[in-house]
Amino acid sequence: MFYKDERLALFIDGSNLYASAKSLGFDIDYKLLRQEFMRRGKLLRAFYYTALLDTEEYSPIRPLVDWLHYNGFSMVTKPAKEYTDSMGRRKVKGNMDIELAVDAMELAPRVDHIVLFSGDGDFRPLVESLQRQGVRVSVVSTIRSQPPMIADELRRQADNFIELDELRDVIGRPPRDVRPERDNSELVEN
Repeated sequence: MFYKDERLALFIDGSNLYASAKSLGFDIDYKLLRQEFMRRGKLLRAFYYTALLDTEEYSPIRPLVDWLHYNGFSMVTKPAKEYTDSMGRRKVKGNMDIELAVDAMELAPRVDHIVLFSGDGDFRPLVESLQRQGVRVSVVSTIRSQPPMIADELRRQADNFIELDELRDVIGRPPRDVRPERDNSELVEN
């Protein structure tokens, strides 16, 4: 539930939202996402959090980060750390939970409603603290994937749970029309 006159802020856990949308089989159109929440209230800020690998010449997320930065999103990034696990597999670590939590706590006195795009149960204490400060908190994630992408304790703590799959028609990118090229060798003239 949203009220037209309430001051809103969006906090997007980039990797979590990406994984949730991917598990549901669609891509997010961030321009439509921003427009949707501008329609729902007075959108003050839209934060997007992600870790970036600086070691690679080209990062597949870099074009998205640049686009978001130029189109009204407050970007919060930090370098991801690469390491090799005990099995010899290359792993990338780039948790943005602390940055998101600090920003949400700092902005809390200036907003009425925070929309958190994440299913990470580590955010439950943050949601509880924001609520004690009088801020309503909606959480966007999904229970329709296997396994569900939202932790039960986070879903229970939130004032409102928004099923990501129900936003698909509003914020989803239209599927690309990928048609296989026709093989004309099958055409035989009589």
